Amino acid sequence: MENSGPAWSPVDLIREAFHYQSRFEGSTMVFKIDYSVIEDPGFPYLMKDLALLARTKFRVVIVPGAKERIDAVLREYGVVSRYSLSTRITTEAALPFVEMAAFHVATRVMTGLAAGSSGGGKAVDAVIGNFVRARGLGVENGLDMEHTGTVDRILTGSIGRVLDQGGIPILPCIGWSPAGKPYNVSSDEIALAASTALGAIKLFIVTLDPGLNTPAYKLPETIQTGENGRIIRLTPLEAEEVLEMNLWDGAGNKALDELRLALRASRAGIERVHIIDAREEGAVLRELFSNLGAGTMVYTDDYEAIRPLKNRDIPDILRLMEPLMQQDVLVRRSPEDIQEKKDDYAVFEIDGSVHACAALHDWGEGQGEIAAVATDPAYADMGLGRRIVRFLMDRAKKQGLRRVFVLTTRTQDWFELLGFRECSPDSLPERKRRGYDKARRSKAYALELE
Repeated sequence: MENSGPAWSPVDLIREAFHYQSRFEGSTMVFKIDYSVIEDPGFPYLMKDLALLARTKFRVVIVPGAKERIDAVLREYGVVSRYSLSTRITTEAALPFVEMAAFHVATRVMTGLAAGSSGGGKAVDAVIGNFVRARGLGVENGLDMEHTGTVDRILTGSIGRVLDQGGIPILPCIGWSPAGKPYNVSSDEIALAASTALGAIKLFIVTLDPGLNTPAYKLPETIQTGENGRIIRLTPLEAEEVLEMNLWDGAGNKALDELRLALRASRAGIERVHIIDAREEGAVLRELFSNLGAGTMVYTDDYEAIRPLKNRDIPDILRLMEPLMQQDVLVRRSPEDIQEKKDDYAVFEIDGSVHACAALHDWGEGQGEIAAVATDPAYADMGLGRRIVRFLMDRAKKQGLRRVFVLTTRTQDWFELLGFRECSPDSLPERKRRGYDKARRSKAYALELE
């Protein structure tokens, strides 16, 4: 049941894109972009996509990372950096070069956006500004951090004015005290502070790292993965569990560091944090405008749920079932048939869209039938069918049923994987036996409930 039906059509993709366009239009989204992305040949395509978002009424804020550029500039001028744990101590001698590197990176982003918004339509203005109030870290672990600081305040009014004009604010990794003293501030800290201060609905962490996947990392069995073992989404609790299972003793692990930042942002109230590998062209758009996305999302809102069927869902589940009904895998049902037994159905909803359905019919004698199981083939890797059937098995237990059964012509192997075993049709409840269609020659499979 997981792989049945045709692949998604372009029309399905367009529907989904419009769904997200209407849902997030006008929302603020912060993009923290690693310096390695800026050096990558695919950087112009990313800038083109972000300029497109700004032109279509998304409020885009960019925080570029500059660590590697700062390292290179300091080496070029013979300035040695010292660290307190992983934090650079920015000395008086290093500060002019840190500023030079930070604004060089911000300027590259600004020119990239200008190039990306050319070629038709209104050009997008990007503004590099004094948007971050900072204060010094002082003395940490016995070391004077000098011109290394932390975010004191994000100047939301100034940023808001740029966004209201359809522009893109760029926040370099430099902040200033009220007296005008500059500080080197972590771009991670700025991105996190800007996301919370601006009420951003999303934070994108854009890197060149392949991210978390099943071959390279230990993952809880409950986590659903997509193609190539990619983790599609995590709750904050699942993210914590992944971090605990993959303690890293080396000098640093990029994927785990990104997940830690995503978890911090989630705990700070950002509903959705997306970790994106920018080497895939259009990855940001795929992550934003489709349920399956292209990266890993840490989410705190009600993203996915199995819930009762509503009247408005009937066209959606008929669309899921139609290919299976044409193949005679499912018995044909009309909208009236579904409406009559509406309370028996459950749907699997992902971000407001229905992608699987199934029903539990009570036939008396302590037995229930699991029927009308259909899943969106584009979501086959996520195990939606298994999850909704297990949900109905739990429902059957709560209803006091002792046994659930299915009638199937082609999917017996799939149900056997769920623990069902073949049984005689004579063991079914009398009401069901009376309506048994002998012409279909369906096989009966049952599961005893504990």
